[in-house]
Amino acid sequence: MEIQLQNLTKKFPNRNRKHPGDVTAVNEFNFTIPDGQLIGLLGPSGCGKSTTLNLICGLEKPTSGKIFFGGEDVTGVEPEHRGVGMVFQNYALYPHLTVRKNIMFPLENLKGKDRLSKEEMEKRVLDAAKMVSLEELLDRKPRELSGGQQQRVAIARALVKMPRVLLLDEPLSNLDARLRLQTREEIRRIQRETKITTIFVTHDQEEALSISDLIVVMKEGILQQIGKPQEVYDQPANLFVAKFLGTPPINVFSGKVTDGQVKIGEETVLLADLPDQEVTVGIRPEGFVVDEDGTFSCALKGIEVLGRDISIVASHPAAENASIRAIVGSTRLNQDMAQAVFFSLKTDKVFLFDAKDGSRIETVLKRPAGKRS
Repeated sequence: MEIQLQNLTKKFPNRNRKHPGDVTAVNEFNFTIPDGQLIGLLGPSGCGKSTTLNLICGLEKPTSGKIFFGGEDVTGVEPEHRGVGMVFQNYALYPHLTVRKNIMFPLENLKGKDRLSKEEMEKRVLDAAKMVSLEELLDRKPRELSGGQQQRVAIARALVKMPRVLLLDEPLSNLDARLRLQTREEIRRIQRETKITTIFVTHDQEEALSISDLIVVMKEGILQQIGKPQEVYDQPANLFVAKFLGTPPINVFSGKVTDGQVKIGEETVLLADLPDQEVTVGIRPEGFVVDEDGTFSCALKGIEVLGRDISIVASHPAAENASIRAIVGSTRLNQDMAQAVFFSLKTDKVFLFDAKDGSRIETVLKRPAGKRS
């Protein structure tokens, strides 16, 4: 089921008397979710992710704009008639009902021509339970299940109605790290098997990057970028996207372009065919290469061994943060810990942004010729 959002806007009354007017939670949203894809809706708390999900499922009505399911305008359609399955952060299971009854609950509330026989309901419940590997636990109560199992019950309950669209609102946030990893793999498997168009809301970039076909990055209700996870990571549209994606985060420096030279401080780190201007330079942690002849120097603060990788912790007066991190693989360092560490840079891991508005500056970066003097 393809989903289209056209100029979708949602405003709420501002309850702060000192700042009268409306608060815009979603602002002129325009994008298309392809049929059968899993979309990660990603952004910091308060960016409008959950509001967007509530608009799609019908729990909220838009201030303006339209929502289409497969070309059908569903903007004014009630939630129960949209064919949407919803999984919430807190599972919302009925503690006094068995797993079987929890999954069956939505079917028992169908009315009219949609009403099912007892046999059909039992079959659907068993099919949904098998899909999430819960068929052996149907007679247990929620309190007898682990957090991950409870989440799978919630997913089965959403799937049992055979929805056209599956919406997941922060579904893993209450799980520990091991269960989060396991459950997100289950969600991906289920989505591939069912081919249901799925929207997965999270503030955890690792979750979104690992299981999504496409990610949508939001900030303050505004769509910042949409694309395949690796493409968005490799080609961020602006400084916000670049800083939001990546662990460890991108290293940010104030810089300038002078006579075609990209400078951080007084050091020429790269070359670019650009007019003279102030820029913000973003360097991914994996974009550093330890190089005794490198033209970029930082004060070495420490070294962290991370198994197969080594993280160099350093500082630079032009850096946005007190510490920067470089991931340099298994490089062996022969430098005194009290001295500077010298780097050359991988051009595909360095981005230039407008110093005022943070927009990405499209250019071809080159390494400077010659060696450090």
